[in-house]
Amino acid sequence: MLLPPANTPLYNHPLNAIEQWLKAQGCEQDRNNIHYWYVDRATWRATLCLDIEELTVLYTNGSEGGRDIQRSFKYSLSRADIEAAVFSGP
Repeated sequence: MLLPPANTPLYNHPLNAIEQWLKAQGCEQDRNNIHYWYVDRATWRATLCLDIEELTVLYTNGSEGGRDIQRSFKYSLSRADIEAAVFSGP
């Protein structure tokens, strides 16, 4: 499946395209809670949640002092904007 253009709002992507995009970013889907995805990078780790109106990201130990950081991104943002924000890390 081809992804819509990167400047397309995420709400205009079919679910299977979003799943394909997350897999291409190195995310793994939770087997029991399919709306949760996990991504590990060299310097950070995050849990992504496909909520009803937004993509929520929880960076584990994402700040100095080891606190978690949570951010939310509305599906009205483009896939390119969400990708830049989420996968650049905390």
